[in-house]
Amino acid sequence: MSLKIVQDLLSKHKLVEEMVRKQAMPRQDLVETMVQRQHLVELRLLFERLDPDGIAEILDELSPEDLFLVWGQIDDERMDDILDEVSDGTRDTLASRSSYLGSACVVNAFELRQGRLCQTTIEQVEDLEEIQPIWVDLVGTTRADRRKIGNYFGLELPDPEDLTDIESSARFYVEENGEIHLHSDFLLDREGDSRNVPVAFILFRDILFSVRSEELPVFRLQRLRARIQTGYVSDGMGMLLDLYAADVEYSADSLEEIYSALGEVGKKVLSETITDKEAAKTLADIAEGEDLNGRIRRNVLDTRRALTFLIRRKLLSVSQLEDAQQILRDIESLDGHTAFLFDKINFLMDATVGFININQNRVLYRLTILSVIFMPLNVIAGIGGMSEFSMMTKNIPWPVSYSFFAVGLLIVAWVTLIILRLFERRSTRK
Repeated sequence: MSLKIVQDLLSKHKLVEEMVRKQAMPRQDLVETMVQRQHLVELRLLFERLDPDGIAEILDELSPEDLFLVWGQIDDERMDDILDEVSDGTRDTLASRSSYLGSACVVNAFELRQGRLCQTTIEQVEDLEEIQPIWVDLVGTTRADRRKIGNYFGLELPDPEDLTDIESSARFYVEENGEIHLHSDFLLDREGDSRNVPVAFILFRDILFSVRSEELPVFRLQRLRARIQTGYVSDGMGMLLDLYAADVEYSADSLEEIYSALGEVGKKVLSETITDKEAAKTLADIAEGEDLNGRIRRNVLDTRRALTFLIRRKLLSVSQLEDAQQILRDIESLDGHTAFLFDKINFLMDATVGFININQNRVLYRLTILSVIFMPLNVIAGIGGMSEFSMMTKNIPWPVSYSFFAVGLLIVAWVTLIILRLFERRSTRK
């Protein structure tokens, strides 16, 4: 119903506008302005009564020409909420006519001032004209946002979500215009949700561009270091190498956390007793440690491949080459730790499973004892249920006879248990 009203108002607006323009009359501009305002005010009042979902549904059905006309009648304070509800196509169409970036994205540009990195938050493309960045970091950007930033610098910025579909052999390459592309995975060590996050790096005209879908601890650490320490970085390539070095440090810290976690697990596993519930939790902790250890191994492998590519293509200066080789040596030291942790994880896993088997064997042993004890009782009870027993005890009141019979069963069970204990002690001494 609301869509129909909007379409009718737009049709009337266009019709009256066309009629006014065709007729020559005094003060034509004034008449045209008044007619336009009449319909636009009706549109504005209509949108004030609708919620963001209803407005988004209307916008998705409009043509680009009508879309921009209607969008201008929406209150600025409601635009962000409406943009969250419209389709991707509508959002990109609206963004194409504006230099402002989306509210959900975070774009930071970094330039060198007196040897330190200075951060500038980019809200519109024009903000880039006032600085000379060596690093532009894009987080959570849309296709339109990346297109605006890319057009300003003269390159195409990829979608980080598409990086997982790229073959491993095609992650590192150099374009004909000198663009250096590296698609790497960075570790996100978060309790219960550790994963590898893809990041696209483009080095173009000594400016490093990083595109990712979410914030990462490595990038926060590098921004902090570069802002505090003088001379920490000097160009885009140095920033890239420092990010890889910080990623290796972050992986090493995660390995230390795995060591500590497995140490606590080892104390539980090597204790004298462990319940099935504790064993289940221990297996979950071990599995989480194994998963994180595997992600760290994959992460440092990806970093090694990126550094090897830069060295093989001779894209580094002498000092940068030394830094890259040092990072590779650090990665080699981590390989030994990850291999050791895999062995430790397998040992703890086998030990935990062994304790579970011991607990199960104890349960089976108790069931076996009970079955052995009740086996002679079943035989005697079968005899007691025969008619001959009733004939033998016909002169004895049945409460007395069956009471003696029950006492006899208990005596037989007790004797059987003593015999089993004697055999158990004898086998233990041997």
